[in-house]
Amino acid sequence: MEETPAMANQQAATDLSPASSAWRAWLQEHGPKLLLFSRQQTRSHEDAQDVFQDALVKLAEKLRSGEFVGGQEAWMPYLYTAIRRLAIDLSRKDDRRKKREDHVSADFEADQRETFHPWFEGESTDDETRSQLESSLKELPDKFSEVITLKIWGEQTFADIGQTLGISQNTAASRYRYGLEALKKQLSGARRRGDFSI
Repeated sequence: MEETPAMANQQAATDLSPASSAWRAWLQEHGPKLLLFSRQQTRSHEDAQDVFQDALVKLAEKLRSGEFVGGQEAWMPYLYTAIRRLAIDLSRKDDRRKKREDHVSADFEADQRETFHPWFEGESTDDETRSQLESSLKELPDKFSEVITLKIWGEQTFADIGQTLGISQNTAASRYRYGLEALKKQLSGARRRGDFSI
């Protein structure tokens, strides 16, 4: 009886079972190369091991279900591709999680600073002036006020601000300039109304 592709895949699935000596021999020969590749694709040794293991599980599932096309010689290319894709997915997931955590952390720190430390401190700055400056800054559109805050109080460069906000350095600089102009107009209006004097 001639062996069909389905029979070959079934045999490969049997060979791939962890108890199989053929699988252990194959993994012993090729595992270190695959793990090294996984380390190059990920940010930590633990992530590399997880990605490597997930790729092996994907291969085993495809072989057991009969979906895998090709014989044992196609395992390595498949695993290299699977490792690369899994590493990219993990990296994206980690980046999204880090952005969420950084955003929450930044919000918390901002709330703490705002609650316990006034923005403007100094012997010549009275409470009324400080309050007016703070409220004027809060009235600006967020895209301007956040750049001003990062530049003046965060002491960041426009390049740093651009990276933080996901905008170009030039956009950060122009938002800073436009924000200061808008703030100046608000404060001039308040001065004319006699709300405060600087």
